Amino acid sequence: MKLDFRSAVDDDLPAMISLLADDEIGKTREDTSSPINPAYQDAMQNILSDPNNDLIAITKDGALIGMLQLTFIPYLTHTGSWRCLVEGVRVRKDYRGLGIGTKAFQWAIDTARVRGCKLIQLTSDKRRPKAIAFYESLGFSASHEGFKLSL
Repeated sequence: MKLDFRSAVDDDLPAMISLLADDEIGKTREDTSSPINPAYQDAMQNILSDPNNDLIAITKDGALIGMLQLTFIPYLTHTGSWRCLVEGVRVRKDYRGLGIGTKAFQWAIDTARVRGCKLIQLTSDKRRPKAIAFYESLGFSASHEGFKLSL
């Protein structure tokens, strides 16, 4: 299956919001109302204008079928290296199980290497056991305990 990975554009925002809201967890925290909540538009502009962030649209034949965000973070640890944080990984329901997630992560890992990253990391909600199993199948390990504080 031929996929294209490109930087997101403003016109992708409605489809991306739909992807983020299209599961049991996402539908409780995303706002799919119309017109688009301005907070999403502000976030999109902040992401697109930041050279250490890439919001990626995954397309097939021009249609947006997936997305992910890469954030590149400089660290003093690991001898002053860069790391890549992967967030917001989604594949449209009718395209799941076709290897798109694997291709997306291969692309993300290659991109992180090109950017000089020595580590790639992500978090996954504990209520998503299939996602966790998928990440482990790619070689990710749950080597750290993660913490979050809602503000």
